Amino acid sequence: MYSTIDIVWLQDDLRIADNPLLHFTSPPSYLLCLYVLDEQWFSPLFDGESTPRIGPARLRFLWQSLMELRGELLKRGSDLLVRIGKPSDVVIELATMLNVRQVRVADHAGVDEAAHIQAVEQGLPSQTALECIESGRLIDRQVLPFEREALPGSFSAFRRSVEGVCTVPASRCAPVTLPPWPEAARGFPPLKAVCEMSATWQPDSRQGYAYGGGETAAHVRLDNYLWRQQGGKAYKKTRNGLLGANFSTRVSPWLARGCLSARQVYEAVKAWEAENGSNESSYWISFELLWREYFIHAAQLEGAQMFGSRQTDQPCVAFDAWRNGTTGLPFVDAAMRELLHTGWLSNRARQNVASFLVNDLKVDWRMGALWFEHCLIDYDVASNWGNWRYIAGVGRDPRQDRYFNVLKQAGHYDPQGLYVAHWLEQLETLPNGLERHQPWRADPLGFDAPCVVPEQWERWLIPLCEVGTLAESPAVASAIK
Repeated sequence: MYSTIDIVWLQDDLRIADNPLLHFTSPPSYLLCLYVLDEQWFSPLFDGESTPRIGPARLRFLWQSLMELRGELLKRGSDLLVRIGKPSDVVIELATMLNVRQVRVADHAGVDEAAHIQAVEQGLPSQTALECIESGRLIDRQVLPFEREALPGSFSAFRRSVEGVCTVPASRCAPVTLPPWPEAARGFPPLKAVCEMSATWQPDSRQGYAYGGGETAAHVRLDNYLWRQQGGKAYKKTRNGLLGANFSTRVSPWLARGCLSARQVYEAVKAWEAENGSNESSYWISFELLWREYFIHAAQLEGAQMFGSRQTDQPCVAFDAWRNGTTGLPFVDAAMRELLHTGWLSNRARQNVASFLVNDLKVDWRMGALWFEHCLIDYDVASNWGNWRYIAGVGRDPRQDRYFNVLKQAGHYDPQGLYVAHWLEQLETLPNGLERHQPWRADPLGFDAPCVVPEQWERWLIPLCEVGTLAESPAVASAIK
């Protein structure tokens, strides 16, 4: 009998269930599941610095996800090969050496990832086919009521065009067994190198929720949030929270790495609604999934244009103070320290720090997007860069008034100053209240005024009594945080 070998090239689809790459019309004799850690992720984030594009928090979560995936593959008779290098070169090398029948890969919204897929297609031996499959989306592209080039210019228009028209397909069960591992691949390095690179970092104990990578942790969290915490009743009311584990779904890291699919989240919400009834909060979780979907389609349509010019400014004093959480504005500094020490940040905090960097400090928005790329365990190229463009008013649906007054936002969402004191312990010396957001006024001898002064500094010199009144700025939606 003729033996065949297939390669399943995994990227941001690190799951067994609802993974179309693991379902075959004609199964191969042998299966090589491959993950390539792109060597470019270890290149400097900015010229003249050693900080890599992928930070320790993101790398740790990735390693945990790969470890669990390997365990699930082993249970099914397969295994996982992890390599570090240029993904297209590694895939072509293995496909050529093993004389594989086909390489299966999910399409990707990222420009670099799409370029690697194209390079593989062009570099594979003539006898090897490339099958690029849609994976992880909520709605199949072929049922969308518009062509790719006719993607609506705003999310609202996109939502109106698909809601009530497009059906979300059912997720697929995990395969019970998989074709065995080809013996010729056994000699390649395992996961150890990734483990060693991520082992030195641990998240801060003050984090509101302890994340762990992998498919099991993803489903445990989703089930806990919907059923034990009854998040389907409260999400819309609590999603702008700042402290604790359950103000938000917090499933974005698993969505970003593909440990969880959008359809699995959607089905879980629908199952909860079937027993508890639908409401505004449960709908809003699905609403956020549509935002994620829109950013994916926008990224695929715009390609490299999504990033603007790749040449960004060099880090300046203002940017360094922002990323290190030393601007002197507690609401900004607390958020940036949480991001740095945990790899995660609430949606409300992300909006505020992004607006402050772009609109007050006048720093190139792309530098903020790059820093988030380094830090976030839920970094997703489409959602991250789409949201930063949105804040900067240069993306789809461009507007120049997406400004968040940080002090007013702080007064509304952290009126007792509990969040800022949680991450800036020196503020605990001040009584609970709005004084914690302007400590230089409450205690001029103990606290200096902010060291980074926006051009329009007078907007920060507002009476404390006015801080708590909020004129809502336009909300920036993102993948579920």
